[in-house]
Amino acid sequence: MKKTLVLDTNVILHDSDCIYHFEDNDIVLPMAVLEELDHFKKGNDVLNYHARAFVRAIDKLSTEKMFEKGVKLGAKQGVFRVEINSTSEELAGVFSEDITDHRILYTAYELSKAQKQRVVLVSKDVNLRMKAKALGLEAQDYFTDKVASVDELYTGKSIREHVDTEIIDTLYKTPFELPFDQTGIEDTPAPWHHYILKNAQKSALAVYNPTQNLMQRLDKRAAHGIIPRNAEQLFALDILTNDEIPLVSITGKAGTGKTLLALAAAMEKKRSYRQIYIARPIVPLSNKDIGYLPGDIQSKIDPYLQPLWDNLKVIQNQYLNDNSEFEKINKLVEEEKIVIAPLTYIRGRSLQKIFFIVDEAQNLTPHEIKTIITRAGEGTKVVFTGDVFQIDHPFLDSQSNGLSYLIDRFKGQRLYAHMNLEKGERSALAELASNLL
Repeated sequence: MKKTLVLDTNVILHDSDCIYHFEDNDIVLPMAVLEELDHFKKGNDVLNYHARAFVRAIDKLSTEKMFEKGVKLGAKQGVFRVEINSTSEELAGVFSEDITDHRILYTAYELSKAQKQRVVLVSKDVNLRMKAKALGLEAQDYFTDKVASVDELYTGKSIREHVDTEIIDTLYKTPFELPFDQTGIEDTPAPWHHYILKNAQKSALAVYNPTQNLMQRLDKRAAHGIIPRNAEQLFALDILTNDEIPLVSITGKAGTGKTLLALAAAMEKKRSYRQIYIARPIVPLSNKDIGYLPGDIQSKIDPYLQPLWDNLKVIQNQYLNDNSEFEKINKLVEEEKIVIAPLTYIRGRSLQKIFFIVDEAQNLTPHEIKTIITRAGEGTKVVFTGDVFQIDHPFLDSQSNGLSYLIDRFKGQRLYAHMNLEKGERSALAELASNLL
């Protein structure tokens, strides 16, 4: 059934092309949203980009009709209209504050009374959707870039039991591989899919190599002093150090070793890259702006980057103070061969021959993920790490964040590999707290 969709500002700041993603439904933009977008036009953040892009797009559509009957967006698409009225006598006493959110609600409420077709408020703000429903309005999130189910996301690994002993024995003989069609596994897996193969007597860890269509056995290995403590950590290290895979994502709860393994792999492969760049989005806890913190800009961002320095220190502490490798890490930092910085600092850069790690990637939007990947030049490896269940961004959740979107869309691509880490290895106490609290 055709609907009239009333857009909240945060939908536009999430995706500036959103008006073209609603099929043949009509779209109404409250004037209050245009006013709010005006505050976002200046700046270098992704929000500012979306605000400018959207305003430019509707400027091209702009005619007198856009403020009256509306303008057709295209074939098999609806009509777009800007609604000037943002008051409601009926609701005047419901809300004490005269803010943009309430003016958007007024617009949707008055439209729902005046129009015969369904009116739906589209917002990424859970609280605004609750207010709308309290008024009897239909409200929904922006679903275009949401994954269907985070529980069904690709994990990158499988356990195969009752595997023929002869197959496992073959994997332990030189050259430690066999054609995939001889493994007895019927379904062709995604590229670089990892397996735990076992039976009652024996087991082997292996990876599917799509380039040669082989099942290859994996041996335990270390990366710059860091030794994987379980099978999935070994699988993660395998894809992180594989030169044939320029795009990698590693997910898992706190303490599973995501960031540490990524950094250790980067250090192991540092001769193949001119720089190791580690970044993370600055999303303050509880939505407190970093302006609340004392000091200059460096002092403000240091607390957000400290976990990355801590991981580097763990790698450095694998060596004695008088060891040359210990001092080499200090020198790499001084010469900016290893750079730890906020993600905002890479805007405008072209990433050539860089091992680029993006930590806490679950706090990125799908558009930000796309922006980062499209900056990757020749010889660059991009690694995203994060926990899709621990979101600090106010308008993202486990289904709509950029990391979940990346895993869902890139599964099956030969240039991509993913691994989900489940077992915590920080400490027995940390694992217990993660599971119980």
